[in-house]
Amino acid sequence: MEESFVPFRGIKNDLRGRLMCYKQDWAGGVRAGFRILAPTTYIFFASAIPVISFGEQLERDTEGVLTAVQTLASTAICGIIHSIIGGQPLLILGVAEPTVIMYTFMFNFAKERPDLGRKLFLAWTGWVCVWTAILLFLLAILGACSIINRFTRVAGELFGLLIAMLFMQQAIKGVVDEFRIPKQENPKLTEFIPSWRFANGMFALVLSFGLLLTALRSRKARSWRYGTGWLRSFIADYGVPLMVLIWTAASYIPAGSVPKGIPRRLLSPNPWSPGAYENWTVIKDMLDVPVLYIVGAFIPATMIAVLYYFDHSVASQLAQQKEFNLRKPPSFHYDLLLLGFLTIMCGLLGIPPSNGVIPQSPMHTKSLATLKHQLLRNRLVATARKSMSKNSSLSQLYGNMQEAYQQMQTPLIYQEPSAQGLKELKESTIQLASSMGAIDAPVDETVFDVEKEIDDLLPVEVKEQRLSNLLQAAAVGGCVAAMPILKMIPTSVLWGYFAFMAIESLPGNQFWERILLLFTAPSRRYKVLEEYHATFVETVPFKTIAIFTIFQTTYLLICFGITWVPIAGVLFPLMIMLLVPVRQYFLPKFFKGAHLQDLDAAEYEEAPALPFNLAMEGELGAGATLAEGGEILDEIITRSRGEIRHMCSPKITSSTATPTKDPRSFQSPHLSEKAYSPRITELRGEHSPRSSGGGKSSPGEARASNLGKSPHSSNK
Repeated sequence: MEESFVPFRGIKNDLRGRLMCYKQDWAGGVRAGFRILAPTTYIFFASAIPVISFGEQLERDTEGVLTAVQTLASTAICGIIHSIIGGQPLLILGVAEPTVIMYTFMFNFAKERPDLGRKLFLAWTGWVCVWTAILLFLLAILGACSIINRFTRVAGELFGLLIAMLFMQQAIKGVVDEFRIPKQENPKLTEFIPSWRFANGMFALVLSFGLLLTALRSRKARSWRYGTGWLRSFIADYGVPLMVLIWTAASYIPAGSVPKGIPRRLLSPNPWSPGAYENWTVIKDMLDVPVLYIVGAFIPATMIAVLYYFDHSVASQLAQQKEFNLRKPPSFHYDLLLLGFLTIMCGLLGIPPSNGVIPQSPMHTKSLATLKHQLLRNRLVATARKSMSKNSSLSQLYGNMQEAYQQMQTPLIYQEPSAQGLKELKESTIQLASSMGAIDAPVDETVFDVEKEIDDLLPVEVKEQRLSNLLQAAAVGGCVAAMPILKMIPTSVLWGYFAFMAIESLPGNQFWERILLLFTAPSRRYKVLEEYHATFVETVPFKTIAIFTIFQTTYLLICFGITWVPIAGVLFPLMIMLLVPVRQYFLPKFFKGAHLQDLDAAEYEEAPALPFNLAMEGELGAGATLAEGGEILDEIITRSRGEIRHMCSPKITSSTATPTKDPRSFQSPHLSEKAYSPRITELRGEHSPRSSGGGKSSPGEARASNLGKSPHSSNK
């Protein structure tokens, strides 16, 4: 994004860029067919369940003035509008926890004022929303979003981990409250006597942990050894919502032998109940608010505007990380302008506003990365097999695959070619085959394992479209009418889902990976090098990594502590924004520039795995790869690795069987020279036990590649 503080220039550039690909945004979603339902369903549950929980919290804190009906309506209306006329369709909008905190504070303030009171609370918040929108308009017009460019990985990943901690905190707090008597309930009821409260709490633990563990397990279904391919794919795509249904059904098993209130379930009025629709006419009461409070509304509006500016922009930034290799332009300025209009609309309707949310937005992008991988993989496998049936050479086969790959890309002439395509890997492989004299030999699956090689070559890409966002927002709106059904869900299932979202947001966070590295025994750190890993592991001394991570962890804990301070807690984004000058002026005084660049790079390369780990692949067989339909995000985003990586086929990286003098000559350009740092030996300490008996290997060596060999030469 170009930094520009010229009025309206940012909005103009955003509109120009997004209008050029607007038609393709819809066409791409339609062409995906029924497969678009998988990411849609996944992100729908990730969006709806927290919003329902926040609605429950608002109902308790505002004495029933606002409920889950209003939070669902706001999320649906804003989501639908944004998916149609918004700039970045990967951005998910919803009512967030900071909004709930602000509305709770404003309700407590209003009800203590005789000239406001409970009756004019929503009318006054309408004026707060008007002031908030005006400030958002000014920020968008003056190009304030250009500052987002200054947010490096330190700020973004710290904020992401903070949100994960808040989600986990909500999950833990919710489970603990299952053992207590809820507010505004009659403590003399049967289900609230100590023995039944304990039974309810223990049952809640079973339901919440059951959902958490099975949901996490179902996301890895594509890499299971059991079941057919379509069954594993179905469980991976729809397993999380399926687990919600299963554990909700399980909660009814003891229904006949326990009091009616066990386990506790969602409590929210139906949309047609008396009082549930009073907020929709709040605009007629806005002129009844005293002038003093209309002007005073500017104070909370300033806090909300700063909060929305930061949350909305960072959520959009995390959904568009460079590692996702997005090809369409961003839209920070225009989306902030649109958020201003949505805030006014929500204020006039008497519902809490929605803004970009974390972790749902990056989760949405990750789910679409899986979808794009499946679509590309199916097309390239079919192309490769068709070429092989015509006795094509390796050069012709890669040429056909490259042509098919380009046809699957967004057909927009103004875009730059995809830097992560098959071209450079194709050239490396053909160069290797040419050096072995097998470039014109016909190939078959003994030379080119179609599914395995294609999985190695496919880059991380995202199916950028608007349809999944529109469908999930519409489904959230459908929840309003389905409230009688939603009230069957136990609250403990919600707490399990909150924990699932917190854990699901950790993969891809380098900060989290460095924390895990600190707790790794020194004798086991070489294990990190056996997997694909970030280059800072080899280029930065461990002491520097530890000091940097401790600083970041301390800062995180300070931010988390601030969220516990009443009302001031919503200002924690200011602490995150403070990281910009800290990163620019403070950290360079304590860390070397090269180390800081590796630890806080916006984009970094991936070091190859060590050779002794690659050798194990031959023992495990092809079943250990994505050829069996493994989940792409299992391979690129896992708790043991952490980031979305620039991965390359280990076969093409280097080969001991080639007659070349330099084994690195066939490396993909993605691989950095830093990958061969002497730090490998320092971290390993000693050779892995798995490498014993297989001969000594150097970091520049790997097992021989089959690519480029003819069937005859491979048998010699």
